Amino acid sequence: MLFNSYIFILLFFPLCLAVFCLLESRRKAGAAKIWLILCSFWFYGYSNPYHLVLLLGSIAVNYGAFRLLWRLRGKGAAKAVLALGICLNLGALFYFKYYDFFAENINRLFGSELLLKNILLPLGISYFTFQQIGFLVDTYRGETGRCGIVEYALFVSFFPRLVAGPIVTFGEMIPQFQKIGHREFSWEQMAKGLYLFTLGLGKKVLLADTFGAAV
Repeated sequence: MLFNSYIFILLFFPLCLAVFCLLESRRKAGAAKIWLILCSFWFYGYSNPYHLVLLLGSIAVNYGAFRLLWRLRGKGAAKAVLALGICLNLGALFYFKYYDFFAENINRLFGSELLLKNILLPLGISYFTFQQIGFLVDTYRGETGRCGIVEYALFVSFFPRLVAGPIVTFGEMIPQFQKIGHREFSWEQMAKGLYLFTLGLGKKVLLADTFGAAV
């Protein structure tokens, strides 16, 4: 789903924002976070639902590694858990992004017949993979705090930056998520947010797309 598509502007974004604001205004923090997660899954799986399975699996595996690192922090076994977590993430990234590239070149160089899988690259796989690697490294270093599965899933899947970045850290996002349901609604902040969205949309449609076509 593109940010400048009709379904995003006329359906997804208004619905997501309205329900979230309603839940937060009623101090239903858990429901508001879960709603954002569901919207993020809808956003990510809209073009290819099968890729959503990859995202869910990645979240589950990395959250398990995070919990294990949290329990083992300061112990020697933590380094092995970190190494395993990094290898699993990079292995998935390699398979989906580079398997066909290496298989094709090996076939050309050595005359082998490795089967090409013609894998469709999942959207944003580099972003959410490296973000979770960074999260595991920060946990190993003792730079993260407590984080439940709901907040972690939202940290990884949050749709405004899921497919286009930037990569963010625990300290940048989790404290903001923890404030959901504990703050007053602000029309001023809402207006500023809509202004920034409109400004970015104008740059995308009027400038980037125009010059992109020319290039």
